[in-house]
Amino acid sequence: MSEYRKMAKRQRIWMLYILVFFIVLAIIMPQQNLFTGITLGVAVSFYNLWLLQRKANLQGEVAAREGKRKGIGMISRFAAAALGALIAIRLDWSIVGYIIGLMTAYPVIMIDFLWFNRK
Repeated sequence: MSEYRKMAKRQRIWMLYILVFFIVLAIIMPQQNLFTGITLGVAVSFYNLWLLQRKANLQGEVAAREGKRKGIGMISRFAAAALGALIAIRLDWSIVGYIIGLMTAYPVIMIDFLWFNRK
């Protein structure tokens, strides 16, 4: 397995752990409004991370074969974030919690980079 695939798998596993953690918090904590918003944000963030990794992998394969450049699907990731915001507003969940959850993939990526590239 290539280093990129190992890294992507590690990041997805960490995002799943974080998602399960916030699902449990949304069930047991009294501030359900906040934690359901965070859970929705983490779920959308996980989807965006998966989509970004998939598109980057495809782009690397196409560049190695043909030398052409393909897009990485920014519009689809923005659309997923907007759909999540609409769901949070419609169900009256915390928008601040949703935004916090939506940004969780970026610290996961940075921490993974710092942790596994410290050699």
